[in-house]
Amino acid sequence: MRNSFSSASLLLGLIALGGCNTTSQEPQISAPMQPSAMAVSNATVMSSNVRLSGGHDCASVVSDWQAIQDNDLRMGHVHPSVYALISKDIASARTACSAGRDAEARSLVQASRARHGYPN
Repeated sequence: MRNSFSSASLLLGLIALGGCNTTSQEPQISAPMQPSAMAVSNATVMSSNVRLSGGHDCASVVSDWQAIQDNDLRMGHVHPSVYALISKDIASARTACSAGRDAEARSLVQASRARHGYPN
């Protein structure tokens, strides 16, 4: 009796597993965006009144990162708690820049952008 019960349980288990053997499509993976596509994409989420300096000195890099964050907060693209974290990053970068540590300031901005999912 015990042997037939085990066989029946095994058979039911195999039948149940057989039902799970459906085929599905593989998930679609999109190609990474090209830099020009990212620029267009970024332009569509920025308010028209946001002006970035586009400069390469540390003061411009820090102020542009601040402007992006202010815009994202205003538009609801970033949660206030995340904005507060990024603001601390910006303050550190601004301090480094003011002290003449240009490379450090740029590095802090770049790390903040990467940490929060913004393209560099």
